[in-house]
Amino acid sequence: MDWIDNLPWLLVIAGCLTLGLAPFLPEPHIVEKLRMLVSGTLTKPLDIFDLAFHAIPWVLAIVKAVRMFMR
Repeated sequence: MDWIDNLPWLLVIAGCLTLGLAPFLPEPHIVEKLRMLVSGTLTKPLDIFDLAFHAIPWVLAIVKAVRMFMR
């Protein structure tokens, strides 16, 4: 997990703002997929993959922040 600690915050934040929020209009994909998850309509494999793909930068940022504050 040391590779997470060595990632620059600028790269992680850039990933969250680009891949994590793309496409920006009409709403970010991650928001749409999270709404589908909450409502129970996230059933297609492509939608599940899409949620995972757009969530990777956010999960990485959370893990990096937790590891930083645990030290």
